[in-house]
Amino acid sequence: MRKVLALASIAAAGTLAAASLSSAMAPKLVGTSGPGFTIEVTMGGKDVKTLKAGTYTIVVHDKSSIHNFHLIGPGVNKKTAVSGSATQTWTVKLRKGTYTYQCDVHASTGMKGKFTVK
Repeated sequence: MRKVLALASIAAAGTLAAASLSSAMAPKLVGTSGPGFTIEVTMGGKDVKTLKAGTYTIVVHDKSSIHNFHLIGPGVNKKTAVSGSATQTWTVKLRKGTYTYQCDVHASTGMKGKFTVK
């Protein structure tokens, strides 16, 4: 019985380690909302226009309490709150299609962008 429990513990630890490793290895995107009326998604300091499908880590810097950062696309609908500023880290699986990022409050005034996943 102890061997079975020990093997189950080892298997669980291996699964957690693999999950942590895959998150750590995911390409990193940076989403920024504010200051001012700016919003963007970058990778390596460059604006993102096209990405390959896959799992990504996105660090969102919501720098203003009058804006939010909202990412919408196939299988993804994540956002920060308008009433505050914070940094959040999300792991997202991007599939083929078009993704929009916007400040929900100011999207109609042009505070939005998009990228394509192929």
